[in-house]
Amino acid sequence: MPEPAAPAISASPPPPRPLDEIETWVFDLDNTLYPASCRIFDQIHRRMGEFIAAHFSVDMDEAVRIRRELFLAHGTTLRGLMTEHGIAPQAFMEYVHTLDLSAIARDHALGTALAALPGRKVVFTNGSARHAENILGHLGLDTHFSGIFDIEAAGYVPKPDPAGYDTLIRQFAIDPARTAMVEDMAKNLAPAAALGMTTVWVRGDADWAAEGADAPYVHHVVDDLAPFLTRIAGAPRAAAVAATLPVR
Repeated sequence: MPEPAAPAISASPPPPRPLDEIETWVFDLDNTLYPASCRIFDQIHRRMGEFIAAHFSVDMDEAVRIRRELFLAHGTTLRGLMTEHGIAPQAFMEYVHTLDLSAIARDHALGTALAALPGRKVVFTNGSARHAENILGHLGLDTHFSGIFDIEAAGYVPKPDPAGYDTLIRQFAIDPARTAMVEDMAKNLAPAAALGMTTVWVRGDADWAAEGADAPYVHHVVDDLAPFLTRIAGAPRAAAVAATLPVR
């Protein structure tokens, strides 16, 4: 059977779809389904530094420098380690994602909102499937998601590279025009909008996550995901249509 054609990316993407017409919800994981204030990324960065320090036999200051340099050059530290140093991704991911999740409290309001939200829900993460499963299980949200698309499934090419979005669409038979993507990193919404998805940026405090937040490819801006999803799940059609206007 021939390979399906790649999804068309429009130079002038259509306007966002009314949220009551969304059939598939694609959620980022870290700092999206739980708040950045939990500081899980502090642990991840520390463990990245430890891995790099051990692999290259350098001190932590040098390991941090290497990590930042690889991140800036390649989009993720892992991609840089693979591209420049041939490091096997599995060992890195296993070490980096062995985390203490006690700082993340269960968000019962988000669980209720996801349960009530019509449509299929999928996680799209630059992390590993194991990491996503651990986080979702800890949060009590695992039963609300029908699939996880992780960095391995994307061929270790991280968001916002469009290739991963194309593979996601094929793997889950997604209709972009009836899909919403929810992210804490605004720039990761650009390929989604170009494919015709409706986009939601979960605003945080980090400057690096706000890059691109003022661009037209960001359709909705929310500070608290649970109330936003609750309104969509419970609102009549007129209110849901009104909610498609950017919240700025």
